[in-house]
Amino acid sequence: MNDEVVDANFPTRLARLGTRVLNGGAITRAEAMELFALEASADIFDLLAWANRLREHFKGNKIHLCSIVNAKAGACSENCSFCAQSAFHQTASPRYGFVDPEPVVAAAEEANRHGVTAVGLVAAWKGLNEGPMLDEVCERIRDLAATGKTRPDASLGIIKSQKVADRLKAAGLSCYGHNLETSRRFFPQQCSTHSYEDRVETIGYLKRAGIKICSGGIIGMGETREDRCDLAFALKEVGANVVPINILNPIPGTPFANQTPLPPLEILKTIACFRFILPRQEIMIAGGRTVNLRDMQSMVFTAGASALMVGNYLTTLNQPVAKDLQMLKDLGLDPNWDDHDFADQEALESVASTAA
Repeated sequence: MNDEVVDANFPTRLARLGTRVLNGGAITRAEAMELFALEASADIFDLLAWANRLREHFKGNKIHLCSIVNAKAGACSENCSFCAQSAFHQTASPRYGFVDPEPVVAAAEEANRHGVTAVGLVAAWKGLNEGPMLDEVCERIRDLAATGKTRPDASLGIIKSQKVADRLKAAGLSCYGHNLETSRRFFPQQCSTHSYEDRVETIGYLKRAGIKICSGGIIGMGETREDRCDLAFALKEVGANVVPINILNPIPGTPFANQTPLPPLEILKTIACFRFILPRQEIMIAGGRTVNLRDMQSMVFTAGASALMVGNYLTTLNQPVAKDLQMLKDLGLDPNWDDHDFADQEALESVASTAA
């Protein structure tokens, strides 16, 4: 017998909120928290249906595909508790220096064969300063851009000067990945070697350089639903164009190795809440989806996702790209996403003063 208590008035309130967002309005934090707090599966499935309607209205039928290249692995000086590449943790993560041009070009060609729009260079280090390493990074970005096959993106850590951001833009960088990771409140519990403010400051430099922002976070680290809600509103405030949602895949040797996985319905509900708060952004499902959602992976689009990380992740495996493409085909979704401006700028006008 199902003991869940379903609020008979909830479908009416949900329809009112959904209609408001469809018409260009926004929900408040209190209204968002009502959605994050849903427990009854009937209410959650109603929420997913509305999130799917919002996705179709604002993003259409096309799904943005992205892949990454681990351009420098392991021995990272930061102590992020979820990360297998931190020098603070004893893991089996590989370690190697910044990659040569050939693997980058090969990754672009492989991505192009699967219709993947963007390839991101990702490096395990604190961040970028001026000097020889920045010169090499810019050269790899130019190598990627020169293939003419995919859009060059990067996720290279914290940036401490406008000049660095400007040089990345001049090299041809289109979009920079820099997650806020979690709420301002919870951030110190997952990293102490740099601050939440360092990340917001980096986004500010990038935006002033004219680089698009891919910023999201990780759920399932032990944060509360309030933390997830605050993260979504913070991403709206800094003007993220693409919002990746990662689900913690606990790695042995990391401080979060024993975290209890989130239930699949909690994950899907979180994605739907993000769609209500961020109706025009690309919401991308990234790391952890295979291990956490299992046979429910295809439901991320019903929950409002409009983008997908394909190919393997930094230190963990994903399902084959061909399987992802078949999943999209079976759902009647189109992976041939045009490289347009990532999201309606109307939704991105509210930008924090630190990122203006």
